[in-house]
Amino acid sequence: MENKSVIVNSSNNISMPVIGFGTATFPFVRSETTKEAIVEAIKLGYRHFDTAAVYQTEQPLGDAISEAISLGLIKSRAQLFVTSKLWCTQSHHHLVLPAITKTLKNLRLEYLDWYLIHWPIAMKPGEYLDFKKEDLVGMDFKCVWESMEECQNLGLTKSIGVSNFSSKKLQTLLATAKIPPALNQVEMNPVWQQKKLRKFCQENGILITAYSPLGGNKEGTWRTNRVMDSDVLKQIANSKGKTIAQICLRWLYEQGVSFVVKSFNKERMKQNIDILDWSLSSEELEMIDQIPQQKGNPAISFISNQGPFKSVEDLWDGEI
Repeated sequence: MENKSVIVNSSNNISMPVIGFGTATFPFVRSETTKEAIVEAIKLGYRHFDTAAVYQTEQPLGDAISEAISLGLIKSRAQLFVTSKLWCTQSHHHLVLPAITKTLKNLRLEYLDWYLIHWPIAMKPGEYLDFKKEDLVGMDFKCVWESMEECQNLGLTKSIGVSNFSSKKLQTLLATAKIPPALNQVEMNPVWQQKKLRKFCQENGILITAYSPLGGNKEGTWRTNRVMDSDVLKQIANSKGKTIAQICLRWLYEQGVSFVVKSFNKERMKQNIDILDWSLSSEELEMIDQIPQQKGNPAISFISNQGPFKSVEDLWDGEI
């Protein structure tokens, strides 16, 4: 069953599949398992794939796309929607074009559908994973965005956007942008609903893609499992005969946003795409609306007394 549900950005008429397949695994590592999971996802009907330079999954995704075409699972790359992201070490005016060129080489593609600024912060140029707080530097939004616009004008990406930008940082970007960001990819789930940011993005014609739609986990960097442990979500899932993950993803779908969900387990991959032919009741939506809110990933690693953001509030502009 191919996922035919799409969301359209009215400003550039770019349509994207609502359900995306995430490829980030922690720690970041390139693996054959990733390629195999992506091929299986294509078999199941996923058509929207999310990667990033820092994830080290661009090459496995490119390999999987080539294999899917050779197997006849898809006729051409044009049937897929591919997103990648500019990492902080390349978030400098003169490094954006080389970065997307390398990404396209890794993927063996001629163009991306979305190219996003991964974080609203830069680092001194260097290796992706050589992360030190003393390398954090402020990003020149205007100059970096001009280079992103060049990527779109050259046809290297159909559209450009950002990730992890607050309303205030989007406003700063919009003030000088010739091409407004079409998308903001951010953490969003029933335990972190992003109501303020969603309102701002809707008013400014910016789509939202939710990452971590099922929250973090106790074994990961967030040390939390508040989404999957939610009694409210458990109650709704039990009453509908669905999984908690399906409730979360259906809730996102009903909010009018797209999302990327990552599982390499075949059964869960099937469940995560099976959310289109049923709905949540108004009472269930109200129950979810009342869940206490807490951000899962405050991105402490980007906070430094010597860096541009000296507190979590500085990074997120109070959206925390």
